[in-house]
Amino acid sequence: MKPISTEKAPAAIGPYSQAIDSGAGLIFLSGQLPIDPATGAFPEGGIQAQTRQSILNAEAILRAAGLSLSHVVKTTVFLADMGDFAAMNEIYARFFQPPFPARSAVAVKTLPKGALVEIECIAAK
Repeated sequence: MKPISTEKAPAAIGPYSQAIDSGAGLIFLSGQLPIDPATGAFPEGGIQAQTRQSILNAEAILRAAGLSLSHVVKTTVFLADMGDFAAMNEIYARFFQPPFPARSAVAVKTLPKGALVEIECIAAK
C-alpha cells in the first residue's frame, strides 16, 4: 500500500491518509470535508458550495495519483441533513459524467467540524 497526499487538499486531521493506492489497481480516498485548503475554512454558500469543495478536494487527491474524476467507480456521500439531497445532487451531477460512479448517500447525525457534507471515493486505475 502506498499513501497519496497533496497540499491542494486539506491535510488529514487524524491518523489516516488522504488516500491509499492499494497496489491492486484501486485508489481509496478518505472522506473529504468541504475545507478549502487555501483558507482552512468551509466555503460560504451552504450545501452546494460545500459539495463543490468536497469534490474539488477529491479531484486534487486523484490528480496527485495521476487520475481524474472519470476514474471514480464508487462514491459515498454523507449528509448532515437528507433534506439537502437534491441541492447536493445538482452540484454532484456537474462533476461526474456517464457512466456515473456507483453511489450511496446517507444521512448522519453529525459530521466533523459541523460540515454539511463529506464525500469519499474509490477510483480504478
